[in-house]
Amino acid sequence: MNNLVDLVYTPKNQWDSRARNAFDGALKARFLRVGDLTDRKGDEKRFQLRVNSDQNPGAVPYAALIPPEQELSGPYGGMSFVLFPADEPDKPALIAMVIGTNGLAPDEAILGRPGHARKCAAIASWLNRRGSGAFAWAKSDPVRIDLPLPAAVESQLEAWNGASRKYGNVLYAVFVPPKDRSDVSDSFVGEAISAFVDLFFAERRIGLKKEAMEDAERIRRAWLAKVLPTADDERVAGLLRSRRFVVIEGPPGTGKTEMARRLKRIEYGDRGRIVQFHPGTTYESFVGGLAPQDGGAMGFTFSACAGHLIEAVLEARANPDKRFLLVIDEINRADLAKVLGEAIYLFEPTQPDRSVKLQYAFPELGRELSLPANLDVIGTMNSADRSIAILDIAVRRRFAFVPLWPQIEVVEKVSGDRLRTAFHDLLMLFVDHASDDALPLMPGHSYFMGDDDNANELLETAVRPLLEEYLAQGYVAGFADEIRAYIDSISQGA
Repeated sequence: MNNLVDLVYTPKNQWDSRARNAFDGALKARFLRVGDLTDRKGDEKRFQLRVNSDQNPGAVPYAALIPPEQELSGPYGGMSFVLFPADEPDKPALIAMVIGTNGLAPDEAILGRPGHARKCAAIASWLNRRGSGAFAWAKSDPVRIDLPLPAAVESQLEAWNGASRKYGNVLYAVFVPPKDRSDVSDSFVGEAISAFVDLFFAERRIGLKKEAMEDAERIRRAWLAKVLPTADDERVAGLLRSRRFVVIEGPPGTGKTEMARRLKRIEYGDRGRIVQFHPGTTYESFVGGLAPQDGGAMGFTFSACAGHLIEAVLEARANPDKRFLLVIDEINRADLAKVLGEAIYLFEPTQPDRSVKLQYAFPELGRELSLPANLDVIGTMNSADRSIAILDIAVRRRFAFVPLWPQIEVVEKVSGDRLRTAFHDLLMLFVDHASDDALPLMPGHSYFMGDDDNANELLETAVRPLLEEYLAQGYVAGFADEIRAYIDSISQGA
């Protein structure tokens, strides 16, 4: 993309003489079957290059990749990739994804698909985290061409005032390159251009040349990580040290419970305990309450018995110089507000000296309960389980929530070709078509961990039943046909 990087830093008055050659050289080197873009008649059948070099006052010059079969001049419609030269001579061009002012057609299906907006947002997030002196933004819903640019975004585009005023409603992803060009920024800007141009061509189902695939895949994986954020042991351990109360949430099969067990073993020397919540978990079993005791000749009597929380507190108090961890697996399968009761008041990391008075006096504790500073709590939560209640705001405020999503690297490291392909295909299906509510249903990497010898068994006995359950429950109604086609494809390979 070096040709386009050069164009980004080309002054506006030299735009016309360089734009076509820059696009022609860059796209021919990267994509299959790209025709001669220097031909101003625009005979490319899968997309067009439009260059507007009008330098008159009030005009907005640009170079754009637009949908095919559009008029050679005037308004166009659909998805486009556009470079806008700056109004000021010492500023680079603005890089943008734009909907033509004629509306969504012919790209309504592309622009309305959740994955397109999701990918643009991921690219913007990736770019913002990479370079100083740059700015990126993506609209949450590209089809809302009735909405103007947010004021915070518009303030970043003062050097492209003409473009932002004229096309503000239809700009749905923008990248402002660093002003100062250097070897570092050249690479940075080149990868930014590649990310958006690759997306434009992928949506048009135009393939990459073999020699460009490795670079394109590297860039795609980098921004895809922003679609599926994940956490490692070090990050969660750091949150436990600073916040004390953490919930790991994510789809099934992503290793949430295993991470919690591993942290307990490595970070806490296996000190603490693991409990599992379920719909029958009560305040009495977790905090404590009255329980029947054998009273001999007097029959049964009732006395205060400690639950898992009080037992963990007593254990931590007995060893104040060592850290302890209470792991609550499937924390959202119980009614947490009822299970914690007044003890929810204690889960405040910024105020560790809080205490509550209990209904009964417990042996070795009395009636006052507080959480010792050396006791941390970690919960795991299956974000795909729709049969259970969402944690209320009071609970969410007290815990640090960490997402754990399916990890491509794990599957590629330990799985055979068929499982890697099946995982990648299903992952991209969810990324492209799932709503924000349905995205957490993506099965985790553990469903795809194995070699080719047991691929059929895993796909038929683990992945397929899970997806069929999603279909039966209506969880993936928005892209049910895509899921059914995927099930058919893995069954045919069995």
